[in-house]
Amino acid sequence: MTEAAAGQAVQTPVVTPLIEIEDLVFRRGERLIFDGLSMTVPTGSITALMGPSGCGKTTLLRIIGGQLKPDSGSVRVRGRDVTRLKRAELLELRKDIGMLFQSSALFTDLSVFENVAFPLREHTDLPEDAIRDLVLIKLNSVGLRGARDLMPSQLSGGMARRVALARAIALDPCLLMYDEPFTGQDPISMGVVVSLIRRLNSALGATSLLVSHDIHETAGISDEIFILDAGKVVAGGEPSALANHESDRVRQFITGSPDGPVPFHYPADELAYDLLGGFRR
Repeated sequence: MTEAAAGQAVQTPVVTPLIEIEDLVFRRGERLIFDGLSMTVPTGSITALMGPSGCGKTTLLRIIGGQLKPDSGSVRVRGRDVTRLKRAELLELRKDIGMLFQSSALFTDLSVFENVAFPLREHTDLPEDAIRDLVLIKLNSVGLRGARDLMPSQLSGGMARRVALARAIALDPCLLMYDEPFTGQDPISMGVVVSLIRRLNSALGATSLLVSHDIHETAGISDEIFILDAGKVVAGGEPSALANHESDRVRQFITGSPDGPVPFHYPADELAYDLLGGFRR
């Protein structure tokens, strides 16, 4: 090794955040959902949002997509603050965001082909032959090219989820957001969706942000997991590190234990008090 080579410092590639959230505050009426939440999502990563039911995971996806406006704080996607964009600017940004809804949200009166073609017709001026080719390519990527003429009512739950995924990637977005992608899936369908998320993220060079309660599947594909609770990010890191987290609350969530800081019972008086007529008048 030459002296010049020996003296060179090894530089670690800098990963630019695709999403940067700072001091986010959001309320629904009197209820405080986010209380100064901050987090960054690196470009090209698969990042998961997890936490107890009702902690605001789906709400956060809607804020990132500009569907909801926070009370304060900033939400930057590709360096642009979503909270400050005008309507036309926001619609332009959304072309770079693909969303897989928990319910799939397919148009029931449109065929599988037309569902996937919809965003291409809505947001591009491509000729019909180009749209046809793109739709078939997207359907082929989720294994459903042969189902292009079916109606949503003829699909199983797993197939509907895959059609919705094909529609979400129709415009080759830089950001894919998944709201409970594994819910209601049988083991085979779940395995297919897990594989698709991983493959599509790599093939599209996209960044994926997913909300899920399924610890095993999520940990298997995520580069990083953020745990949300009490309006903030209470933990974040690689899945393997969170199982040994210093917080009892985080460990309880990751392991799924019924006993811990999060109680099984909703607050109430002693059972014996109720049974002995404590509330009788």
